[in-house]
Amino acid sequence: MTFIYRLHAIERMFERNISQKDVEVVFKYGETIEVYVEDKPYPSFLVLAYIEQRPLHVVFAKDDEENVFVITAYEPTLLKWQNNMKTRKD
Repeated sequence: MTFIYRLHAIERMFERNISQKDVEVVFKYGETIEVYVEDKPYPSFLVLAYIEQRPLHVVFAKDDEENVFVITAYEPTLLKWQNNMKTRKD
């Protein structure tokens, strides 16, 4: 499996102090909380994990060759998410 970081993801990770290791831990141990089947060129999915008690959301997409594309990464806030960080506020 190869992680391929989109430029947008790299920029956001730098701005938000999120490391590549953090992203890979989210992928390996996190919980998929949303799936975007209509995304192109590959369906993507939002994953939540806690890194040292810090919640992180990362959007990934996978192709048929086991490449994992990192689309974006951020720390969810209570302005947009319920306390569980899994459910969007209306």
